[in-house]
Amino acid sequence: MTREEFVNVAQETLDSLPEEFRSRIQNVAILVEDYPPKQSRSQPGQRRQLLLGIFHGVPATKRSVFNLTTGPDHIVLYQKNIESVCQSEAEVRHQIRQTLIHELGHYFGMTEEQLKDV
Repeated sequence: MTREEFVNVAQETLDSLPEEFRSRIQNVAILVEDYPPKQSRSQPGQRRQLLLGIFHGVPATKRSVFNLTTGPDHIVLYQKNIESVCQSEAEVRHQIRQTLIHELGHYFGMTEEQLKDV
């Protein structure tokens, strides 16, 4: 999948969210990179867990009017890692959606445990 197609799927995911969530997403950049910085290479026969996306910022539940602004929060999707765990373009599309929604959960202040329950 080209970078442009990948970004378009992420945008379609954002556009498909219910308005009550979309309206609360403010000042968040969605970025796409190939791999996380310093991703280690696995040894043959060794299985590793790949980072598919990450939220960088202050969760909405932790914000305060006293916080200094440091630029927009951002979510990074790692295209090559997402593609490597999928077998088809349809799976890549589904994984982009799942990963982006998961990271938006962190933006809204949800923990890993809460996200597993959802």
